Amino acid sequence: MAADRIFSSNFISKEGGLSRRTLLAAVAGLSAAALLPASAHADFDIPEVPPLEKEDYGEARKRFHTNLLRKGPSPEQSPPLGTPAGAKRVTYPGGPDGSIELVAWLSHYEPTGKPKPAVLFLHGGNATGDGHWELMKAYWEAGYVVMLPSFRGENGQAGNYSGFYDETSDALAAASYLEELPGIDKNRFFLAGHSNGGTLALLASMTRKFRASAPISAGVNSWRYFGRFEREVRFDENDPKEFIMRSSVCFGHSLKCPTLLLRGTEERPFDADHQLLMDRAKSAGVSIEAKLLPGNHNGVVPGAVVESIRFFSQFS
Repeated sequence: MAADRIFSSNFISKEGGLSRRTLLAAVAGLSAAALLPASAHADFDIPEVPPLEKEDYGEARKRFHTNLLRKGPSPEQSPPLGTPAGAKRVTYPGGPDGSIELVAWLSHYEPTGKPKPAVLFLHGGNATGDGHWELMKAYWEAGYVVMLPSFRGENGQAGNYSGFYDETSDALAAASYLEELPGIDKNRFFLAGHSNGGTLALLASMTRKFRASAPISAGVNSWRYFGRFEREVRFDENDPKEFIMRSSVCFGHSLKCPTLLLRGTEERPFDADHQLLMDRAKSAGVSIEAKLLPGNHNGVVPGAVVESIRFFSQFS
């Protein structure tokens, strides 16, 4: 269901302390179309076992260009971005060529003689909301500088939604922006993300090195994702490479940092896909583990953020 990709009333928890108003603000402005269930049948074949690619994902990205047959904004329509409490509004040059100016939120900090650790957090869904930022509080309270970027086509911004591929370019551009800020410790530069953002976190950490990565509720198999949300397919679905380049499970050996996969105990059971990714990564010597935390797809996030902080502290 599309509700898996947005904050719902199920996201209210004692642990997270988020109010219903905050949760509604996170999804404010979503169009009715964005909330409709996806087509029950996909026109493309879903492989029983996703293929294993021999090439490094970062190298493959240098030669691959997605072919968007349908161009337009994100499938979730939302109002323009403001600046939530505790955030500084900045812009970064999105995409591989820096041609799109995109909004990001940055926690307030003062550069000092001692560089600070930083977390780039990639939000869930296909739109940015204030509720996403409220989840970042635990990071800055733990001493991290945190940046939450928006992506192309979201919240009335420029660019065409591509479904994970060009958005990965935006995530990588946001990483470059954050690590070059004054007072940021490049040796303690971490990556996290939830849901669609977890998917992007995996793809980004297969392209460049972070100190460690903690994807939350990440999708690793794009055939499965677009089989559920077929209306979001903008690329040529007759080209298997389009799906491969959006599927981290096909490139497990390409992970470039220690990774902790976090998921909720009540989420959809995609254990086989996650296990296949882990097996492929471990066979290449990658440090990767998984941990289940109490909660559903949305409700797991507050606890997963805390768990990611524990994980990152091992490398600080």
